[in-house]
Amino acid sequence: MPIPVAEKRAAFRALHASGCFVLPNPWDAGGARRLEKLGFKALASTSAGIAWSLGREDNELPRDVVLDHLRALCAATDLPVNADFEDGFAAAPDKVAANVKLALATGVAGLSIEDRDGHGLHPLSLAVERIRASRAAIDATSADAMLVARCEAYLLGQSDLDATIARLVAYAEAGADVLYAPGVIDPAAIAAIMRAVAPKPVNVLLMNPQMRVADLAALGVRRVSTGGALAAAAWRGFDLAARQLLDSGTLPPRG
Repeated sequence: MPIPVAEKRAAFRALHASGCFVLPNPWDAGGARRLEKLGFKALASTSAGIAWSLGREDNELPRDVVLDHLRALCAATDLPVNADFEDGFAAAPDKVAANVKLALATGVAGLSIEDRDGHGLHPLSLAVERIRASRAAIDATSADAMLVARCEAYLLGQSDLDATIARLVAYAEAGADVLYAPGVIDPAAIAAIMRAVAPKPVNVLLMNPQMRVADLAALGVRRVSTGGALAAAAWRGFDLAARQLLDSGTLPPRG
């Protein structure tokens, strides 16, 4: 019998209470089940991974396709699933809130909202209102789902740590449970973010082979995610096998 959504959400919240856990990002039901069997405690969706699997680029999928995808992921595993809910699929806070409620109905245990506006960032005041509206939407459903506020500045080439921290602090005050600035890789910068938003937990994205979960855990990072890295690795393997098939008429060994 499937685990009730309320139990998944309670388990997910408990993971954030202490220690550090890894949050891998599958892009389909098969990947979710394999990661569960490997022993991971929670999963997160990846907007890039699902987009690539459908022949699209990141941030190109419409809301309803993403909602269907989240529903399938949640149904495929007994683990809690955190939704990469991109920018909430709207700009106005009330529309973001309505979309958050739709995401909660898929069974997710948490969801992230980005402050990206196309190729830039929303003005801080609007970005804060979007997080506040998302918090209110979650509270109105009594879902007890985790709200993750993402500052996309570093991914957009805006590597101003003080400005990023100011945004994350404002999002924490607006009701975010977890703060996340993907693209920040310097340990001192990560530590500064954690001090600024404490006691709320921080998510860090593994961006390169030099970043190690053990090192991040030693800093006090609560959760570590992979983003589209697992999907990218799978596609690299696919490309290598396809190239070998084209060039030599053979396939690499299985397993």
